[in-house]
Amino acid sequence: MILKLKYVGPKPIISHTGIEFDKNKEDKFKYLNIVVQLIQALDHDYIEGKSYSYEDIRLSDVEMLYTLKKYCPDIDKLLDKTTYSVEDEIEHNIQRAHESDTLEEEDKEVLIKNITLMHDYMLQRAVNKSVYYCAMAVLADITQRDHIDHIKTPMYQPFVHVLHSLQGTLLKKRVPIDTQLDIYEQDQQLFVKLKVVNILKNKK
Repeated sequence: MILKLKYVGPKPIISHTGIEFDKNKEDKFKYLNIVVQLIQALDHDYIEGKSYSYEDIRLSDVEMLYTLKKYCPDIDKLLDKTTYSVEDEIEHNIQRAHESDTLEEEDKEVLIKNITLMHDYMLQRAVNKSVYYCAMAVLADITQRDHIDHIKTPMYQPFVHVLHSLQGTLLKKRVPIDTQLDIYEQDQQLFVKLKVVNILKNKK
């Protein structure tokens, strides 16, 4: 499979009665552009005490993928692993449908058809999710490496989601890094700031 990044949609809930979508489980592609922009904005040499900012300019899917391949050199192996995992899960779900003791034959056929119909959708969602967390690991490494003590963004849901993911990624490091997420108003605008609480301050 050739790696592509594109939006598909929320998590599907597949049954013999139809296909619904859990809008609380959004496609990670929605947030990937922000992560890549933050990586590009933060990955440079720093002058102590100086603040740095970036413009929120949306990258094309091609530009985003090109950048990600530079920072995640094992992205093709990651894709292969993700594809295998999703294909295995789909086959498992189809087998379970075949062997179900509670569904009539007609319902089994409908369920299998629905699972098959959503094959590419589920695979793309899984690819987007894997790439998102690969990029998030890069962002966390940069934050740690360069001793970045805070990241400030506009108070919009996608930015909050990304900073919350970064919190979780930093906390899962071998030496956990604590952070604090604050929302505040400045010049009649709302901002969210991720403050790194216990990152090492020694100079590189």
